[in-house]
Amino acid sequence: MTSPLARRNFLQLLAALTAGASVTGTASAAGLVSEQGGSARFPLVSKRRAAPIVVSTTDHPGVVRVAADLQADVERVTGIRPQLVNALPADGDAVLVGTLGSPLVDELDLDVAGVAGKWETSLTQVVRAGRRRLLLLTGSDPRGTIYGTYDLSRSIGVSPWYWWDDVPVEHRDELHVSPDRHSLGTPFVKYRGIFINDENPALGTWAPRYFGPGHAPGHPGGFNHLFWEKVFETVLRLKGNYVWPAVWGRAFAEDDPLNHATAKRYGIVMGTSHEAPMMRGIEEWNRHAKPGQDPYGGTGEWSFRRNPEAIKAYWADGIKRMVDEDFEGVVTVGMRGNGDTGLPDGDSIELMQSILAAEQEVLARVTGRDPAEIPQVWTLYKEVLRYWDKGLRPPDHVTVVFPDDNWGNLCKLPDQSLPPRAGGYGLYYHFDYVGGGRNYKWVDTAALANVWEQLDQAAEYGVSRLWVANVGDFKGNELPAQFFFDQAWKPMPLERLPQWEREYAAQNFGSRCAADIAEVLSTYGKLQARRKPELLNRRITVEGTAILYDDKQTPFSLVHHGELDRVTEEWRELGERAERIASRLPSHYQDAFFELVLYQVKATANLYELRRAEFTNIFYAKQGRTLANDLAATAEARFADDLALAERFNTLVAGGKWRGFQTQPHIGYGDVERYGPNAPWQQPEKDNVALPDEIFPPVQRITVPEGAEMGVAIDGSEQWWPSSSDTPVLPEFSPFQSRPGQFVDVFNRGREPFACTIHAGVPWLVVRPGSGRVEKQLRATVEVDWARAPRGTTRVPIVVSGAGRTVTVEAVVRNPDVPRSWRSGFMEASGYVSVEAEHASANVAANGVRWRRIPGIGRTGAGMKPFPVTAASREPGRGPRLEYRMTLFTPGEVTVWAHLSPRAGVLPTPGLRYAVSFDDAAPQVVDIIKTSGADHSLMNRQWERMTSDNVNLTATKHVLTAGPHVLKFWMVDPTVVVQKLVVDTGGLRPSYLGPPESKRM
Repeated sequence: MTSPLARRNFLQLLAALTAGASVTGTASAAGLVSEQGGSARFPLVSKRRAAPIVVSTTDHPGVVRVAADLQADVERVTGIRPQLVNALPADGDAVLVGTLGSPLVDELDLDVAGVAGKWETSLTQVVRAGRRRLLLLTGSDPRGTIYGTYDLSRSIGVSPWYWWDDVPVEHRDELHVSPDRHSLGTPFVKYRGIFINDENPALGTWAPRYFGPGHAPGHPGGFNHLFWEKVFETVLRLKGNYVWPAVWGRAFAEDDPLNHATAKRYGIVMGTSHEAPMMRGIEEWNRHAKPGQDPYGGTGEWSFRRNPEAIKAYWADGIKRMVDEDFEGVVTVGMRGNGDTGLPDGDSIELMQSILAAEQEVLARVTGRDPAEIPQVWTLYKEVLRYWDKGLRPPDHVTVVFPDDNWGNLCKLPDQSLPPRAGGYGLYYHFDYVGGGRNYKWVDTAALANVWEQLDQAAEYGVSRLWVANVGDFKGNELPAQFFFDQAWKPMPLERLPQWEREYAAQNFGSRCAADIAEVLSTYGKLQARRKPELLNRRITVEGTAILYDDKQTPFSLVHHGELDRVTEEWRELGERAERIASRLPSHYQDAFFELVLYQVKATANLYELRRAEFTNIFYAKQGRTLANDLAATAEARFADDLALAERFNTLVAGGKWRGFQTQPHIGYGDVERYGPNAPWQQPEKDNVALPDEIFPPVQRITVPEGAEMGVAIDGSEQWWPSSSDTPVLPEFSPFQSRPGQFVDVFNRGREPFACTIHAGVPWLVVRPGSGRVEKQLRATVEVDWARAPRGTTRVPIVVSGAGRTVTVEAVVRNPDVPRSWRSGFMEASGYVSVEAEHASANVAANGVRWRRIPGIGRTGAGMKPFPVTAASREPGRGPRLEYRMTLFTPGEVTVWAHLSPRAGVLPTPGLRYAVSFDDAAPQVVDIIKTSGADHSLMNRQWERMTSDNVNLTATKHVLTAGPHVLKFWMVDPTVVVQKLVVDTGGLRPSYLGPPESKRM
């Protein structure tokens, strides 16, 4: 049965999508402008003449201003600067920029069906006015006109990022506009915005240096109106309308008295963050309140229980400023503690009710209006969400904003059983974060597939009043920010993601290399989603119920599946692809390509190489390998490369325009001795000032003795011989193995080279090379000639000799006699079966619900999720299922590990469940939330582990016979995303990503 909410949301989405269709003729954004003229096309620029641009001085200041931007954009593209005038010329073609209702537009006989009375809806068309032809850029309201004008700018080749990323334009001599009616439609989300946040050191260093200091006495780091002009323009070019200003040591209203006026002049809706109620940033309080006193005769405490009258007076001043300066705003209500914390007064519902009531009283008293007429939001961030879960509801006209968990995973969705709220619902999402687990601030780490999946889910559940994204410094998160705005304007289907990526690349670099650039950016997002780069020196393990952090270890395995080498090579290859593209691009694209693509790709690839050298160095140093010292030098060389890339960004790109921007530490996290107890999560800093980066943990150098000394290490083990008394046994060989090939390392612990031999005890076990000279290290691969290997399990000695020592390594070769009927599906090898969730043998729908593939959402591939996302929960064994055929050779108890996207329980029903069964057995139900113990509102260790590793691992146990089986993965709740399934028959070894996918017959 279709739920009432699903029906409402479908109609709402349909209305949003068809609003544009009703006024759009055959012109699309892509076909709006051509270099070819024609009798019907409007000559914007033709034969070295540009049509004049007309705008009434009585129109909204934002419309007057955007007409001047169009003038500049046309000149950027053609070299011809149009006249900008305030009255229609007596004859000749002209461009008229004006809002419906403005004098010049009202003179025209227009068909405004589907536009008039809508929210922010544009209309572009060619009309006749007497003997003149006019290219009309209009809108239902000023922002509708602004969006339509910027849409034309983008269509002639001006990227929204032309200023922030120095994107050039391709010169065109001729610009001709289609005569057909064209509209961007009506936005799906009413308020669409960004939060500039966590801006130190990068933006906080660069902006005051470039634009000049803030104007508040004693606070030169504030952002002035010149900075905000650039932000506001870009937000509007991206079809946004809403901004939360920077908060850390900054106060928007005080840092420049022109800041609010600038927002008004541009047509931007101002807000304040989740911790800053009633149109006042928390820094305004901190600057003027002292222990024991504040400007309102109070105690100076940010406490509604102990200092209520001062707090209310402070709030009243914020609302009075909004009224007096007459800027458009969405008022944040509720209250949090000072500095992004919980309230110091406790979290009783009665206290929050009194806070919300007091805010409504202040709004009514100061504005003289019904508070229901004033846009308001209550953002349920972190601990505030618990009020909602306990049943507290704000006034119905307040927009309830559900947050993600700071890592891109939604925390809550509207309850389908409740009536709609007058204020609707909103979303607060993160592309940047400072807090528990660890900060991620350096480069874009968003996987577009994950962002799409979560935003799509929000849209389907009717979250459409307000979306705001924490974009950190803004610069560095261009791609996810633009996608966020586009999805808020018109939610796109999953199938359109590759096209969107190509369009983004073409918008900034032209069409010639767009497909290749889009592929690099797509791969980049997938690889970054495995783990934030700031967390590449933390391994998280579980011992019993304890979750342990080691900030001196790589999360990737050094000894199993060649994992650290594999992920590093993937990054190296991506960096080389990006470099090849850079070499093909014209010189005028080089700065933009470095800023938008090459820096983040190459610097991250370099960081992976640094970490591989660093952690291999530490590992080898413990074994006394001479090669350890070379790896220390390699790590230091990669660190120098990291600094050089930042220096290029800061001093060479765009002639030094971005000096001081690329200063974000990202390598030295976790050094408690250097910068104190916050080091496990906070960036390297002292006294709130970022420290220069360092390699942490430090590399190690060993003293290498004279002479030669042989050591032997093997694949799959951290030990070395003859130091260890254990028998060195290689990982099991199987004809069905998919893991990287087994190997033996023969290494030198001294300065003198030596000769070695490596001899297998049977001719069908092949060692390459079988001998050699070992200066520092020799790696020999071991392979089985399966055509000659006997059936059953055979143990083969491999004798390693050199420098007066002999070590015997054992190879266990398992060559089972497999009946033909067993050769179906995924085959067990090395004690496990590993399956990417997308590779199901069958995808069985149930009552209109079916698992659907989402490419790129998994850490190692795609993910599978039930659709429609608004489907009701199902009884275990009655919902849609995925089936995986496999053959096991090891009878007994097995453990099925489900690798799931790290989701919270967003539905009103408790828990988040799936079920697993084999063959015809009853399904075993797993409550992911209960099993993992992860709590985003408490931000506990379980949550930190899940989000840091970007996976939720849960397990079920089953007893099976040897032979073919069918694993069934059942939907119980609809918001589960399964990435990978691993069946451990006893041989699974620890690794970060899990073993490579098993061989499939």
